[in-house]
Amino acid sequence: MATNLRKTHPMIKIINNSFIDLPSPSNISAWWNFGSLLGICLMLQIITGIFLAMHYSPNISLAFSSVTHITRDVQYGWLIRNMHANGASIFFMCIYLHIGRGLYYGSYLYKETWNTGIILLLLVMATAFVGYVLPWGQMSFWGATVITNLLSAIPYIGNTLVQWI
Repeated sequence: MATNLRKTHPMIKIINNSFIDLPSPSNISAWWNFGSLLGICLMLQIITGIFLAMHYSPNISLAFSSVTHITRDVQYGWLIRNMHANGASIFFMCIYLHIGRGLYYGSYLYKETWNTGIILLLLVMATAFVGYVLPWGQMSFWGATVITNLLSAIPYIGNTLVQWI
């Protein structure tokens, strides 16, 4: 009798159990796709971020000119930079739709999962802030100024946070 390879091979069995034979609720809808879309957007951000980091200079006096160099001189640098910038917007759009779906379906009742999601949201927002400041143009400078002034208003630890950032 022929054996089914996707049920017997160890590596293919993992993929089979995760994607093909995974039990799913009967009322599943398109709203459940945003977690997967977040994973795709994250991979796009990581890949384009690595390519951008290859040509970026993390020096205050050179940061803006290195971004200009990436956009104008690097082969397809303009495309990679725009994919990275627009990918961040799409990523946050998917995050907000994912949160909205979670609120609608009552996913906040699972405290550990919800708290993990909130921590991940805060980490993503902090990472997005750092990415926003990296080009060090006028928008980056004033964005950093607003956030640091906002943090300095926190009693007791605000000034320490600003110095740390």
